[in-house]
Amino acid sequence: MDVQQIFIHDTTWVFVAELIIRAALMFGMIIIFLRLTGKRGVRQLSIFELAIILSLGSIAGDPMFTENLPLVHALVVMAVVIAMYRLITWLMMKYQAFEDLVEGKSLYIVEDGELVLEKIKLGKMSHDEFFAEMRQQGVEHLGQVRVGLLESDGKFSMLFFQAEATRYGLPLFPKACQAIHRTEPHTYYACMYCGHVSLLEHANVVCPRCSKQQWTQAINTPYRA
Repeated sequence: MDVQQIFIHDTTWVFVAELIIRAALMFGMIIIFLRLTGKRGVRQLSIFELAIILSLGSIAGDPMFTENLPLVHALVVMAVVIAMYRLITWLMMKYQAFEDLVEGKSLYIVEDGELVLEKIKLGKMSHDEFFAEMRQQGVEHLGQVRVGLLESDGKFSMLFFQAEATRYGLPLFPKACQAIHRTEPHTYYACMYCGHVSLLEHANVVCPRCSKQQWTQAINTPYRA
């Protein structure tokens, strides 16, 4: 194995100097591009902005080390991408329907302490993924949540019940969310699939919201930020 062939090949010091110049220029162009897109593009990435960043990486990468690719090509392509970004951003600001088409809508995942099942399917996330997101925001059970939104950028926004208005709800931590095999009188139970809470006569009652038959004991501890 020829180590020199692998690492150096026919590279000359002249081309090394050219690589340094190319890399510095393209890096500077990336900074300028991100500056032109505004602070929102740096703070969080929507689907549209992620597409822009991926395009940017492709545009900037090749000219950094490809000897026979002039920088003017990258400049032209980057100018087109910037123009498209500006145009699409303007259209999204002017037309709500166009923004919904490009970036999607926010989805109501939780309402009044219960999961909105049809919206969860649109969000294309599993129950465990939703529960993990809520646990990371300090939610112990669904009865604490008045409204839960899945934003278009994939983040969760939630409004909580006041402490005195907290409801019984489905526990979100695994040890507290265990399927029951028998019920006790005057005890609230939550459906493990949709979060519906009810007093049960026996453990095999069919949930009136989702038709599932798996229940766990509900809890009603208030939310503490």
